[in-house]
Amino acid sequence: MIPYTVWSEAGGVGKTTLATTLARAHANHGQDVLVIDMDPQDGGLTHHFGLDDRKADGEADNLVLHMIGRPRGDFADLVRSSEGVDVVPSHNMLGTLADLLSKAAELEEDTNPDPNYEFEKEKQLRRVLVDADVPSTYDVLIIDPPASEGQHLYNAVYATSNLLIPFEPSPKGERSIQGLRDVVNGLEDELGDIDVGVLGAVPNKVKGTNVNSKYLDALEQEDLPIAPVSIGERGSMLGDAWDNQVTIYELDENDSYRDLRDYEQPTLEKFDELAAYITEQFQNPEVRA
Repeated sequence: MIPYTVWSEAGGVGKTTLATTLARAHANHGQDVLVIDMDPQDGGLTHHFGLDDRKADGEADNLVLHMIGRPRGDFADLVRSSEGVDVVPSHNMLGTLADLLSKAAELEEDTNPDPNYEFEKEKQLRRVLVDADVPSTYDVLIIDPPASEGQHLYNAVYATSNLLIPFEPSPKGERSIQGLRDVVNGLEDELGDIDVGVLGAVPNKVKGTNVNSKYLDALEQEDLPIAPVSIGERGSMLGDAWDNQVTIYELDENDSYRDLRDYEQPTLEKFDELAAYITEQFQNPEVRA
């Protein structure tokens, strides 16, 4: 399985758009894809796939209940499909994930007969996925956590061991990557027993045809691999996809939305190339950072 988390500690760099569109690109390549929305904020990936109708349903089973050992059904019942992609949607209970994991840890440790038992909060998503045979069921797993550090990110990274990092080539983006390698190393220290691979930093929201070399130099100084694909600024196309709760691929294929303009078509090709590049990293793992 190809597992990775799309994450940047900088907001507004296109993290969720990258995760959503790559999920569809992998599916277009014939891969079975599961994408998990770990972001408790409204909108996001769940909205993009048109699956946010149960987000506020307090009676609905959801991923958090499975992570704290209180599921109301099978994991498979959490999975919904859109555009050929399987999705575990976000739920409002994700907003209290850290507190609920702390309470679950206290309860489990107090009641376990082994005095040395430890409920490892950052490993619960991985436990849920392994118990549900996700690694043998899917070709690709993509997780979209919030930008802030905490149990959402820790569980996502522990479950995937790999990061794909969107990077905006702008002064704001340049500042956001300073010390990013230290952040990655810090995640390894926090999680304890995994190595975090960086599949690549993806220049996103690129204006014009070239990525300014000084921004690429900043990435190289952080010792981060740079994906061979840059995604251009396409606000109108992405906005229309968001408004219609579809990916840009569906926007292109379904005439009831609108026809993609000629200059927008290469963006689809870029995402196809990026999905293929990511797949190649797992066929040749020695090239991963």
